[in-house]
Amino acid sequence: MKIASYNVNGIRAAMNKGFIDWLKNANPDVICLQEIKAMKEQVDIEAIENAGYKYNYWFSAQKKGYSGVAILSKTEPNHVEYGTGIESMDFEGRNLRADFDGLSVMSMYLPSGTNDDRLAHKFEYMNMIHQYLNELRIEVPNLVVLGDYNICHEEIDIHNPKMKGVSGFLPEEREWLGNFIDSGFIDSFRYLHPEKQEYSWWSYRANARANNKGWRLDYGMVSEPLQENIKRSVILSEAVHSDHCPILIEIDSE
Repeated sequence: MKIASYNVNGIRAAMNKGFIDWLKNANPDVICLQEIKAMKEQVDIEAIENAGYKYNYWFSAQKKGYSGVAILSKTEPNHVEYGTGIESMDFEGRNLRADFDGLSVMSMYLPSGTNDDRLAHKFEYMNMIHQYLNELRIEVPNLVVLGDYNICHEEIDIHNPKMKGVSGFLPEEREWLGNFIDSGFIDSFRYLHPEKQEYSWWSYRANARANNKGWRLDYGMVSEPLQENIKRSVILSEAVHSDHCPILIEIDSE
């Protein structure tokens, strides 16, 4: 199964920049979207279905034009789970899961810590989602959690490792991500590419993308029972519909 993940920074804006043509060419079986910033009824669903994604599921934030996640699939999932049942997460539309034969795929959009209030919310979310996923893996052991984690794990994941006082690279955030991985997840990109320095997000400021001054914030986390099934994990930096770029993993789901 070929699974992509993409923080599109507004699905309608991305579609205006050629997202659908890119999607047809990339041709994943499933794609997880984050920061869709739209309700389903505001999106050109016909264009998505014509691209081959007849089965598409949308979990939008209650606040219009904000956050939200989606999953587009070529095949119909066995089950779709909207949210986590935890209100402080779900009102911002941050988690959506689709269960297929052999594995389950979650699109996750972890909050950013843009100010003190949001940073506190981010840490609250981080603690609750980790507990939620630990419990979920008892029921759904073959789990893939893709999305924008809004954290760089190691110094190799950021262009300037001196930025230790900035949310996204705080020691506490990095420690949490390390603990998350140690609890039974595999960072598929780092697992296959231990030395590769590539990024998935660039600021719109100071020509950061052209100068490749980026951060690796987007991850395909794979639960340990699927470790031997990880065939490929890449960052598709040539896609330019957002301040993020997509990631893609291939999992043998047999």
